[in-house]
Parts: sequence; C-alpha cells; structure tokens
Amino acid sequence: MGAWDPGEFAAMALELQNEPDVEQTLERVVEYAREATGCDDAGLMLLHGGGRIETAVTTHPRVAESDRLQTELGEGPCVRAMWDQDTFRVADTELEQRWPRWGRRIAALGLRSAIGVRLFTLQTTLGALNLYDETPGFFGEDDLEVAEIFGRHASVALADARQESGLREAIGTRQLIGQAQGILMERFGLDADRAFALLRRYSRNYNIKLRNVAQHVVTTRVLPGEQHRAGGPDMHRS
Repeated sequence: MGAWDPGEFAAMALELQNEPDVEQTLERVVEYAREATGCDDAGLMLLHGGGRIETAVTTHPRVAESDRLQTELGEGPCVRAMWDQDTFRVADTELEQRWPRWGRRIAALGLRSAIGVRLFTLQTTLGALNLYDETPGFFGEDDLEVAEIFGRHASVALADARQESGLREAIGTRQLIGQAQGILMERFGLDADRAFALLRRYSRNYNIKLRNVAQHVVTTRVLPGEQHRAGGPDMHRS
C-alpha cells in the first residue's frame, strides 16, 4: 500500500469537491482509491430501487465482469458488502470458500485479491466501492481502512446527487452538459471550464436545474433569456 498522510487526504477531499459532476467525482474516487492502495483495478457499483445493481465506474472491463458475476450468482464481497452492511476482504479468490463459484471464475480473469466496501448514508445503502489486485494476499488491514475512507467520500457524492436531482439523472446528465459546453465553447470562444461555469451561473440566476439549462442550450443553441436581450452573456460574472 502507498502510505497517504492526512495532508494528502485533505487535498484529495478539496479536489473531489471541485469536480463538475457526480460521475467525474466517482471516477476520481476510484482513481484515488487505486492509487492509495496500489492495487491493479477498482470499480464502483450502485444499488437502485428494487435491488437493481448497476456498474457505474471501472478501471478495467474485468471489474465489470466481476460485478456481473456477483449479481448473477448472488455472491461475492461487493454484493455482500451492500446486502450485509459490512466490508469484506478476499485474500485469494482461487481459494475463497465463502463465495467459491464467483471466486474461481474471477481468479480465471487474473484477479486474486479483492475488497468490497459498502457505500451508505444513515438512511440507506447506495452501492459498493470495489478494489482488486492480481496478487494473492495483496490487501492488508491498512488497505481496508483506506478503502473505507474513500468509500465515505463516494457515499457523500452519491447522497448529494440523489438529494439534488436523483442519481440516474445526475449520471445521465454528463453527456448533455458536455454537448451544451461544446456549443458555448464554439459560440463564445470559451474553454471547457468557463463554459461549464456559465451554465452553472445561468442555472443559479434563473433557478433552473443545470440539466435543464444544458437541454435548453442544446435544443435552441442559446442560453435561457438570451433571445430576449441584445448581445451575448456577460462572461465576467461568476
């Protein structure tokens, strides 16, 4: 495991707060968790209504395959983390006795060690953060602690997204916002960050959800209210 000191965790938390949307926040959580533990792969599963499980972020297709197998077989550290409200570590998937069917099949993909961390609020389970490595016995007690820290950050991001506009809408919004950013970048010569800031400002000023502002721009190629006044938007306001 790569040792992270408190200052690095604090810097990470600030960077996560500056991510423009929940999907990019979750991607960064997964990247940081993999870097902090030094493991080969990581991913994040989401739990929706009716018990439906969705793979939201992975660093490699074999992580998504592990998710699929766990969901299909009803066994494995990540689904059990969600259902049993706990954190689980697998020392060697090839020798795993609790979930042998999943273990043998995931070992064949080259993943020999695993951690599943429950993502949750006081009210509900949100999903699981999943870490994998090709080396048997890779994860120690320190890695469990680090994984749970990143799990808490992911839980906060997910809970905020659900409260604001619903998790599925938040994840599905990314492409729409990207299209709107591209239109504004082309029209006004902005970079991606300033185009996003402009969308967010119009969302606040007009009390319209960011997704709806983006949809308006994509549909009409103008910002809300822009057609009713002369000139373009004020780029210097924040």
